[in-house]
Amino acid sequence: MNLEELFQNAKRVVICGIGNDIRGDDAFGVLVAERLKELLDNPNVLVLNCGEVPENYTGKIANFKPDLVVLVDAVDFNGEVGEYIIADPEGTLGEAISTHGLPLKFVTQFMKTMVNAEFVLIGCQPGSTGLFQEPSELIRKRAERLAELLAGILKRDKPSTM
Repeated sequence: MNLEELFQNAKRVVICGIGNDIRGDDAFGVLVAERLKELLDNPNVLVLNCGEVPENYTGKIANFKPDLVVLVDAVDFNGEVGEYIIADPEGTLGEAISTHGLPLKFVTQFMKTMVNAEFVLIGCQPGSTGLFQEPSELIRKRAERLAELLAGILKRDKPSTM
């Protein structure tokens, strides 16, 4: 599945940037969210920098009434550093994320009890996630690129369902 296909039927979208900005490349999702906030002005898209606790944003996400929730995070899937993956956050891949309080699998299951939406994970293979490290230049570039791609797809005006 490509990025365009992910969003083709979604009228209201939430993008959740997840990560820890003092753990090197784990900042990927946070970097994407912050950049996307600058690039995008669409009332049918809610961009959240969830940091390490996406479960704390469940109420805000539910109130937005999205069709699609996209979790953006650094994910160790044994790929090349900087490689993207699109996956089911409830799949086994979600268990590979270890720097957050709860694995994405459980966060997604919890959110689904309150939010009637599709959930998808866009992950990026991190390099170093050591404490008090800056994100690598490669991960910064990959975050910028993903934010630009998402902004290009999501800037299109779609009719609101509200």
